[in-house]
Amino acid sequence: MLVTLAERPDLASATYAIPYPPGSAKFMAGSLASLLVRGRRVARLWPHLVVAMLDPACDRPVARGIMVPFRGRGSLPARGWDEVAVWAAEDALDEVTPDTACALEIAVHPEHQGRGHSRTVLEGMRSAAASAGLGALVIPVRPPDKAAVPSMPMSDYVAETRADGLPADRWLRTHVRAGGRVEAVAPCSATVQAPLSDWRLWTGLPFDRDGVVFVAGALGPVFVSASEGFAVYVEPNVWVSHRVG
Repeated sequence: MLVTLAERPDLASATYAIPYPPGSAKFMAGSLASLLVRGRRVARLWPHLVVAMLDPACDRPVARGIMVPFRGRGSLPARGWDEVAVWAAEDALDEVTPDTACALEIAVHPEHQGRGHSRTVLEGMRSAAASAGLGALVIPVRPPDKAAVPSMPMSDYVAETRADGLPADRWLRTHVRAGGRVEAVAPCSATVQAPLSDWRLWTGLPFDRDGVVFVAGALGPVFVSASEGFAVYVEPNVWVSHRVG
């Protein structure tokens, strides 16, 4: 069963409490743009755009889909996830009427993965966007399998297909099978810039020399300045568009 937090506000805490899979990229917590669209803000401003999938046996959320609305500015931004988070916040502050939904996250409880829940939630997000009067749904997709080849350019990774013509990446393949269209690579979609003390805490690595470091779960390299005491990670994502309704 799918509901939105507008229909079930009592489920907000449980929906956001769904954990990420073990080994998820903890360093993404260092994204400053994500603070603009943290859980309690989205739940308060746009509860109709937060979708929860309930376990019928216990009426508890086992998967979630989180969207924010914004007014399109022409082409999809190269700064992907970060830019849309800023646009959504700007439009809310300026009282601009949105026309597009952007999915920031689809998460399935680790104990319920492998059952097609991601696609079910995606379909619910399309319906929720249509009910909100939004004409499009776009997603800066983070293909997690890209972490296995962090030095490969995202454009090359996206171009890889199977014999049937579908994307080689399983998450992009899920979107295409659900009717999504790959639009473009967002080369600098999410940025984490933080002091080395934070990076050491997130990764357990020493970060003791200048240069490039490959971190578990990262889709690309982390650029380290040990001499200046900081490191920067710029993550590429893939823009995918979906019809709503």
